[in-house]
Amino acid sequence: MFKSIQYKLNIYTALLILVTVGTTLAFAYREYLFALPGIVFLISCLATLDKCYKRYNQNIIFLLNALENGDYTFHFAETKLSVREREMNRMMNRIKEILTHARNEVIENETFLSLILESVSTGIVIVDNTGIVQRVNQAALSLLGLPVFSHINQLHSVNETYPALFHQLKAGDRIQISLMNEREELPISLRVTEIRLKRGMMRILTLNNIDSELESKEMESWIRLIRVMTHEIMNSIAPITSLSETMKFLYQSGVGSEELRQNTLEAFETIHTTASGLLSFVESYRKFTAVPKPEKRTFVVNALIDKVIKLHESALAEKGVEVQTLLPESLVVNADENLIAQVLINLLKNAIEAIEANHNGKIIISGEHLSNGKINLNVADNGKPIPADVLPNIFIPFFTTKSSGSGIGLSVSRYIMRLHGGKLHHFVSPDGMTVFQLVIEPE
Repeated sequence: MFKSIQYKLNIYTALLILVTVGTTLAFAYREYLFALPGIVFLISCLATLDKCYKRYNQNIIFLLNALENGDYTFHFAETKLSVREREMNRMMNRIKEILTHARNEVIENETFLSLILESVSTGIVIVDNTGIVQRVNQAALSLLGLPVFSHINQLHSVNETYPALFHQLKAGDRIQISLMNEREELPISLRVTEIRLKRGMMRILTLNNIDSELESKEMESWIRLIRVMTHEIMNSIAPITSLSETMKFLYQSGVGSEELRQNTLEAFETIHTTASGLLSFVESYRKFTAVPKPEKRTFVVNALIDKVIKLHESALAEKGVEVQTLLPESLVVNADENLIAQVLINLLKNAIEAIEANHNGKIIISGEHLSNGKINLNVADNGKPIPADVLPNIFIPFFTTKSSGSGIGLSVSRYIMRLHGGKLHHFVSPDGMTVFQLVIEPE
């Protein structure tokens, strides 16, 4: 089409040259009468040619400006025009249609990409080399606790070290960070990849909450270990206990000299004490691995909590601890009442032990029914907070900082909640209280 137009313009140009040459010759031979029509024709052709070029230029400039401004609503007329103008306008309309189709495909792909980004539970952040966030999905905003995320420096409100950390991340880096929301601290796996676009190098940061994965692996590992240890320790301890009791009976019956009998008695007494302690230790393992499968039924939480508080009345009165319950009226859950009671008893016991006597101790037991069907039960105390170096280990079986105790209370409690499909979290409330939260998932 361009060639056709160019061909016709070339014809005009050739005619103009011939007319110009003819007119010049007429002037040269003083044939002015013959030169006058040539001059008129020359002026007419120049005017027509100039008008044609201007119209073409205006249309092309209009086309380019419209496309640059994203305006695809224009349409060039294709009727009541000269042949060459119709061809030119038809060509520009065709260009618009091709670009409109390409633009619609880009918009469709953008919409599809946005839908995918918002549908996944993985947090995705796309950042350029200057730290400007080019794209972020809602999952990432939820994990970071930010309503809007436009620059890496905004992470200072999450953790003051994170802006520098995120700036330093390179392609292939994979680290684990912690993010604190309003209720708990979440372990997050952060992975970095890079992609080069025309506008520069982009880093793609993916954030995954690995809390459930870590808990599941932790519990599975510990249960396997406990089963093996229980089997081995029981096989070793049972004969020692039996032998020590038999020898103790024989020597108590007067066998041998008095001195020998006394020394042997003391030795076997030590063996017996050690064996009994080991048996007690093994019994703790058994308690942890012998948690029965929950037998769920519907019950009122308020009545259960009243019973749990009544069981600890003497310990509460001894330390002068005030217990406050903030529960919806007749809060109903579907769970194993006995197992949930075991968790609440353990948490209340720990809360009492964390409070020093006569220090205005306070325990708040609260609950709420969330819109998504979940039920949260909180046991909060204003006692001595858990030390930072101890906190990562509180749910590990048999870890304890107490002089007495097996260290399985919290681990068993979390295991019970996992058997219910729920969770047990620890966090510190805004007013500084230590909170353990039971999350009961809907059926």
